[in-house]
Amino acid sequence: MNHDVAPTPTGPGWGQSLYSGAAGVTLLHAVRAYIGEDHKDSLRPWAAAMVKGPIQAAPTACGLYEGAPAVAYVLTFIHLNTATRALATLDTHIADVTRHRLKRAHARIDRGALPTLGEYDLISGLTGLGMYQLHRGHKTELRNVLAYLVRLTEPITIDAQHLPGWWTGDSPDLRPSPQWPGGHGNFGVAHGIAGPLTLLATALRHGHTVPGQTKAIIRICDWLDRWRSSAGSRAWWPDLITQTEHRSGELQRPGPGRPSWCYGTPGIARAQQLAGLALGDRDRQRQAEQTLAGCLADDQQLAQLTDASLCHGWAGLVQTVSRAAADAIDDELKIRLPGLNTRFNQHVDHRGLPVGTALMDGTAGIHLVRLTDSANTAVTASWDRCLLLTG
Repeated sequence: MNHDVAPTPTGPGWGQSLYSGAAGVTLLHAVRAYIGEDHKDSLRPWAAAMVKGPIQAAPTACGLYEGAPAVAYVLTFIHLNTATRALATLDTHIADVTRHRLKRAHARIDRGALPTLGEYDLISGLTGLGMYQLHRGHKTELRNVLAYLVRLTEPITIDAQHLPGWWTGDSPDLRPSPQWPGGHGNFGVAHGIAGPLTLLATALRHGHTVPGQTKAIIRICDWLDRWRSSAGSRAWWPDLITQTEHRSGELQRPGPGRPSWCYGTPGIARAQQLAGLALGDRDRQRQAEQTLAGCLADDQQLAQLTDASLCHGWAGLVQTVSRAAADAIDDELKIRLPGLNTRFNQHVDHRGLPVGTALMDGTAGIHLVRLTDSANTAVTASWDRCLLLTG
């Protein structure tokens, strides 16, 4: 990516998209400016593109990765007086959005209906909004989100079938589909239950607690234990399970899928590691770290990574392992990091960078990961809180 490239809008909402638009690229330039590798003049055109036009704050049309929360998250990394003033206004809107979304979610639970993925996930839902409130230190809004997540983990009965409270009627494409009768149970960090688990655990580690929080963490962990395949360094989790698998209690797939941040074993293992740290459960922490190390030693898993991106590819894996290694009980993950970075760089050298400048599936995320290592002050910027990787 040419860091001097001009912002080029690609469609409605592009400016305020953390995932694929100007907000994500602005985050890269803000971190580069913070560590002295970019001049603030490089940041300004992207920041201007991010805030051009009305900022979307409608409760049903924004989340951590879109609209007001996305813009506000990026502004927290821009050390300018104008950013500070804008944040004060945006925080008021985001508090309103959070309250609205919580009211709807509690009403849905009261009706005994299944949630949509967008109700609770990281990308669009209340886990993402809760992460923002934790990031900003807004205790009241955070506690309210945590209390909702506790309720989310309570079992639900639909048509005489007992299901976890986060079971969704959606397909993995985030909407109902006749191809997914009965919906599915989603394990991933981006859209599944590993996201709420990580927020509950990270908040607990920082002293933010609500009644039932520890029980909720354990309930999620027990479910992940139930669906873990194998043990030790050979363990793995599915990205999701179908209603048929839930009824039979058996996975209907031959082995682990792509080892990505968003859905794969690495993101789920990091969530389990953070849960172990929050609970003081060293056995759970060690098991999660062994699973992640085993994933890195499995060439068949690594061969499923076909791009370098942050969401689905090598950059996301490297960033996940980097954060997990910093918290690990032993040094195995740290020892594996240099070799992992070599393979990441070889992939980029041989196949090239993705098309586009986006954070999650373009070049901005790749460059942010390359800035972040144990010898670089970019680590202290904690830009990856939006990925729930920073504990």
